[in-house]
Amino acid sequence: MITMILSNNSHFPHTFFLAGIPGLTAAHIWISLPFCFMFFLAMTGNCVLLFLIQTERSLHQPMFFFLAMLSFVDLVLSLSTLPKMLAIFWFGATAISSHSCLSQMFFIHAFSAMESGVLVAMAMDRFVAICNPLHYATILTPFVVAKIGGLVVLRGVGLTISFPTLARRLPYCGSHTITYTYCEHMAVVKLACGATTVDNLYAFAVAIFLGVGDVAFIAYSYGQIVRTVINFPSPEARAKAGSTCTAHVCVILFFYGPGFLSVVMQRFGPPTASAAKVILANLYLLFPPALDPIVYGVKTKQIRDQLFKMLRPKQIDPT
Repeated sequence: MITMILSNNSHFPHTFFLAGIPGLTAAHIWISLPFCFMFFLAMTGNCVLLFLIQTERSLHQPMFFFLAMLSFVDLVLSLSTLPKMLAIFWFGATAISSHSCLSQMFFIHAFSAMESGVLVAMAMDRFVAICNPLHYATILTPFVVAKIGGLVVLRGVGLTISFPTLARRLPYCGSHTITYTYCEHMAVVKLACGATTVDNLYAFAVAIFLGVGDVAFIAYSYGQIVRTVINFPSPEARAKAGSTCTAHVCVILFFYGPGFLSVVMQRFGPPTASAAKVILANLYLLFPPALDPIVYGVKTKQIRDQLFKMLRPKQIDPT
């Protein structure tokens, strides 16, 4: 598909260059250390979560199926961005082919949209579990969970598959240097010397739909959860219900917090990319994959117990 896109526009460059972090090129080696550590956390933590959920039957519940979806999305986001970032920091490998750039653009935006969709599904899961617990198993059956997962994927792909097409249709007659560490759609479009109104409007519409729409649904779900929990008869019941939502709320803040700040910086910050803007954009992609497994490992008793069980050496019966 990417090859067909490129063949339709002779003005689209064969190679782009990723500038890294503006003004901090000399410090790239040092900056790479926390990035490398977060990559290690993301790969290790999410692989462990997927392994535990797949192998432990007690975790075959809707909540953990959605968590497995989140871990898979986080893995893809990490693999789509971190290896190239580290190559830039360590080896100065700033060049990226047009095919790779458009592919990376699609994967970053599609799986970011999927992550937002999974967080909405997880909010719905908590809403049903706390507000309608007697019908939880009959509402969120494995078939329904699979359908929700399919809709999350279709929505993510459907909303973002146009980004590479929109970017390649423009002429690029000036600089081919992207002032980021990855091929973000609007960062590529800003290099074009043609009219970019359609690109700007579509990107803004997608951001509003995902950001405002998904956050509104999550906020409504948790508003209903709070109303239900307040009416619980005992403090112990309220504390137990609240503890099941703590990890999800932390993950929501990790994902939407840096994303919101990044959008504010893009819209109201300086027109040229600054080091703060690029670092914030990187954290938007790096924080959730690295920290989500830690949060769920610490806050979710079932996962914590299974992790200890896996790490604990088996006792050998001397008889």
